[in-house]
Amino acid sequence: MTERSYLSIGDVLNLLKDEFPDVTISKIRFLESQGLLDPERTPSGYRKFYPPDVDRLRWILLQQKEHFLPLKVIKDRLVPASEEAAEAGAAGPDQATTPEPAPAPAPVAPEPATTPATPAALAPPARPSRSPSLPPAAARLPVPAPDRPDDPAEEAVSLTLEELLARTGLAAAEARELERFGLISGRSVAGTVYYDSDATAVAHLAAELSQFGVEARHLRMYKTAAEREAGFFEQIVTPLLKQRNPRSRQEAVETVHNLSALGERLRRSLLRMALRDLTGG
Repeated sequence: MTERSYLSIGDVLNLLKDEFPDVTISKIRFLESQGLLDPERTPSGYRKFYPPDVDRLRWILLQQKEHFLPLKVIKDRLVPASEEAAEAGAAGPDQATTPEPAPAPAPVAPEPATTPATPAALAPPARPSRSPSLPPAAARLPVPAPDRPDDPAEEAVSLTLEELLARTGLAAAEARELERFGLISGRSVAGTVYYDSDATAVAHLAAELSQFGVEARHLRMYKTAAEREAGFFEQIVTPLLKQRNPRSRQEAVETVHNLSALGERLRRSLLRMALRDLTGG
């Protein structure tokens, strides 16, 4: 197999997952849709991440994790690519790889007292000079993720039942149970049922949980909790969606992503607290 000189989005996820448990492929795609990332693409549409791209993503995630900065503030603190390219050219070949970070503007978070300024040691990493400058806000509206895959884990966007079973290791009876409890569902096209990437992800997790004796009926609590949380988020963003303008919709989408990430962290902390006596931690 030919060794690649770049990382796929799945490779990047595996690389950062331990440091940032909240990161997902969907979140990486969302950050790209907001203009914070700009990975190259192969001719077939796969994303190509190089070390500067990974460093940039790590810095963005660090600001969210440790300083709770909104994306607008993080975006303002990122050095525009056009400035980096100019600085790199002026610095000469010996200094082009270590451009000076842009000075961080004053925080503009709603509660300055609880949002510390970004330390100088966490200055945003340089973007590769190949990347274009960030597009204007109107050009950075959230767009649907492309149908083409980024890595094998995300390739399962239209699998038949047989392909789903082969990909996840589930038995046919287990897949039927997942469908019976509403955990996965397929879409019928010309008499054949296909399962998308979300259904495949659920099937993967169900297969792993089954190793601990967890059955589909046990997973209903996750579905119920997810539906209740989705309904709660809908109440929060509905006023924005009713405004019927692109900027409000963009804000609604970003709000939902941020709420989802915060909710996941809260659930993990609460679960750790609930299991503290059991685990001795």
